[in-house]
Parts: sequence; C-alpha cells; structure tokens
Amino acid sequence: MTDERTRALATALVVGALVLGSTIALASPVVDARPAHEIPVTERSDADLASPTAKGWSSVPASDVALSSAPSSVPNAADTSVERVHVQAVRSDGQFYVRLQWEDPTRNTSSEGPEQFVDAAAVQFPADTSSRPPIAMGGQDNRVNVWYWGGDGTTQEILAGGAGSTTPFPSPAVDANAAYEDGTWTVVYTRSVASESANRTDLDSTDTLDVAFAVWNGGNGERAGRKSVSEWHYFLAGTGPQGPPYQTLLWTVAGIAIVAVVGVTTFGVRRARGGNDGGGS
Repeated sequence: MTDERTRALATALVVGALVLGSTIALASPVVDARPAHEIPVTERSDADLASPTAKGWSSVPASDVALSSAPSSVPNAADTSVERVHVQAVRSDGQFYVRLQWEDPTRNTSSEGPEQFVDAAAVQFPADTSSRPPIAMGGQDNRVNVWYWGGDGTTQEILAGGAGSTTPFPSPAVDANAAYEDGTWTVVYTRSVASESANRTDLDSTDTLDVAFAVWNGGNGERAGRKSVSEWHYFLAGTGPQGPPYQTLLWTVAGIAIVAVVGVTTFGVRRARGGNDGGGS
C-alpha cells in the first residue's frame, strides 16, 4: 500500500470518527433533556382531575422541582426538610389543574396545640404575566397570586406585593383537594383558565407562564417564612422547542451523519485495497 493511500484511509477514518462523535455528543443531551426550569402543560379534553388520585394523572408528565430554604429572618429559617416537589399540570375544558407531590414522614393537620403546625403547600404566579416579579412574594409594582393549601383543610387565594403584604381574596376562585398515603402528600389545585379580575393571573394569556412553589413541613416546625421554596420555573403549553418534532429532526440529522461516515470510511478502505491489489507497496 502506498504512503498516499495509507494517508487517505487514515484521514477518512479520523474524519468519520470526529463527525460521528460530535454529532452524537451534541444531539443526545439536547434530545433527552428539557430546559431545567420548564414544566410542560398537558392539554386534555373532558378530563376531571380535581381528585389527587384520579387515574388520568398517571399519564401526565411530572417535573422534579428542587426546593431549598427560603431567605428569611425568622428563627431557624434554614432548618427545612422538603428538598423537592413533583409537579404536573393539565389544561382541560376551561379548567387548569396543578398537582403537587412530596414526601413527608408525618401527617400534620392541626395547629391547635402548642408548637403544632400544619403541613402546607403553595403555588405562586405573577398577577401580571407580562413580567416576572421578585421571587419573594412579588413587589409593590409587580404583584403575585398565591394558591395556598393547608393540612387543616384551608384553601386560600392570596394577592401579595412583597413580604408581609398578603391580602386574601374574599371569594377564592381556587379549589384544593389533598390526600396523604405512605408518607407522601398529594395536592391538586383547580381554577378556571380565564380570569375576570385584574388581580388574578390569566392562565390562558401566554404559552409560557412563570410559576414557583413552596412547601411547609409542620412536623419540623415550619411555618410562615420558614419554608422550602423553588426558584422561578415556567409552565409551557404544547410540546415546546424540545418536543417530539425537534427530537425527530435531531435524530434525522444524526442518522444522515452516520450514513455519511460509513460511506466515507468504506470509500477510503476500498481505495486503499485497490491500490494494494494494483501492486503498490
């Protein structure tokens, strides 16, 4: 085999390996992972998912949202115990459902005794979806809606414009149902998609909707500002940029690249063999 043909074969193999390796390296993580703060909203028809144990929830994608202690000046604010909450969302026939699930080894549903506090959870949205408010209960010029559920059966819809400025709506538009089983709380919030109030979040105003979460473990003495909270995330209606069409396109490109690599390598091998058969050495 001549030196020229040997170099041609080596070049073909190296180029092929580089193209194949880079294609797989770029395509795989993009296809497999959604953006870190994205929570998909599933569209359903005639789905009644107000119950935490409704069978329809089993086919709704869940997002794992990390929680950490809220910045707060209250005593022992950093001592919180819930590190993550699983979130699902569905829009169906004018209703918006948000389902939260988290582990809690104790079921705390009463605050009547000394040092007793209830388990609780909350979902926070911008009141005005055109901009993102400060994460800590919004601001004076950029308020938030909070959907609060307490283990004692309390459900509140709150308007806030900063810490300590919470105002409950006199007639809540949000319902909440909860179930506790095997050390896990499951809570479903239900509200109409449309809103007739300027202070209530319009859940149908945009394809993306900022959202944040908070969880209290009453058995750990958590209440008020002592809570586990998330960063801002966002609900995304539809498949989004990382959905099936985008995945198909990426894998199609990867497939074409693989075919091209095989073709180039095969051509190089045949040329090298041809040169060898011709007596070159």
